[in-house]
Amino acid sequence: MTARVSISLDVNGERVDAQVMPRLNLADFLREHLHLTGTHVGCEHGVCGACTVRVNGDIVRSCLMLAVQTQNACVQTIEGLSDSGEIADLQAAFRDRNALQCGFCTPGMLMAAQDLLRQQAEPDREQIRAHLAGNYCRCTGYQAIIDAVEATARARMGRRP
Repeated sequence: MTARVSISLDVNGERVDAQVMPRLNLADFLREHLHLTGTHVGCEHGVCGACTVRVNGDIVRSCLMLAVQTQNACVQTIEGLSDSGEIADLQAAFRDRNALQCGFCTPGMLMAAQDLLRQQAEPDREQIRAHLAGNYCRCTGYQAIIDAVEATARARMGRRP
């Protein structure tokens, strides 16, 4: 039997201490141990972006990161960004522009979009496309998503969306 490993980390502003199997990925830890189910698991190969979270301020594919790698880290999930109000305007823009349909990709898409908007105040459509390229959506065709991100950036700059 494989021994468990102790980890301590901050998840959405709360300290978490846990015992985990060494090969448990972060996505499964968040979903199964912490019941934070907004982090979706689509491909389990880091390709689809549905499992996107922030670790120490950087977005990562949580299906590719082991939970033990988050020792002393700060992890933010879609629940944390939503609860803090950090993405309320972005969520509203997604809703208003019909940038979500089945909703499976939406949490990862919102995490990636907010990451872009933190880095760049008013990205153009090509920059938005490039930043979101690692997040797949099978329902929307992406135009509405790009429209929502662009409108949010413009509104945050005090410009007409």
